[in-house]
Amino acid sequence: MYIIEGNIGAGKSTFLNLIKIFLPQYSVHQEPVDTWHKKKEGQSLLESFYTTPKRWAYTLETLSLINRVKEHLAIQEMPGISIAERSVYSGNYCFAKNGYLNQFLDPIEWFAYNEWFNFMVPGKCKTPTGFIYLQVSPEKSYERVLKRNRSSENGLTLEYLKEINKRHEEFLIQKYNVLPELQNIPVLILNVNENFDKHTLKLQEHLNKVEKFIEETQVQKLTNLNNLKTSGIFNKSLDI
Repeated sequence: MYIIEGNIGAGKSTFLNLIKIFLPQYSVHQEPVDTWHKKKEGQSLLESFYTTPKRWAYTLETLSLINRVKEHLAIQEMPGISIAERSVYSGNYCFAKNGYLNQFLDPIEWFAYNEWFNFMVPGKCKTPTGFIYLQVSPEKSYERVLKRNRSSENGLTLEYLKEINKRHEEFLIQKYNVLPELQNIPVLILNVNENFDKHTLKLQEHLNKVEKFIEETQVQKLTNLNNLKTSGIFNKSLDI
């Protein structure tokens, strides 16, 4: 499994749709955003969060965690190579953590959220083979958010996008305080300040890099597996 990460407005859904068209050998999976985007009884959870974050942060983060885990568990059992949009990891290290740092989540809520994360993710969700990070400036993200004009994002600010950008850099580049099993997961960084969906050469460049990244990491994954077999670790684990 490979996971596309990036700030709000980076172009993750657009890029995933283009991968589906031009690299059909991979199966793609959109983020299950309907759960928190759709209005229920006239209320969108995401819109409510942007309006009154302290009231709705814990509800939003726990619901998105549950749905991301369900999605991750389903995808990891599928055959072939899958590319998914966002993950349980960015949900934690970028969005929930940012909520805590801004005191949208109080210490008890942050503790409860991490209890759920540590119960549902390590040992159950298989780590991805690689991350594909769509790196974009917060200013460009904000420009795209304004352009697409989603009602659920009306409360988004440039300051918030700057914070989420910082969290992504800490998570994917610095690997700051992430799970030990994520420390050595390779990350492909694609600069997407330029609108690749309107620029054929730039899109082709990105797609070529994705294809090469997947090929190289698959070879490395196979090499690591063969090394484990050669070392006899599998046999030892069966020696009860």
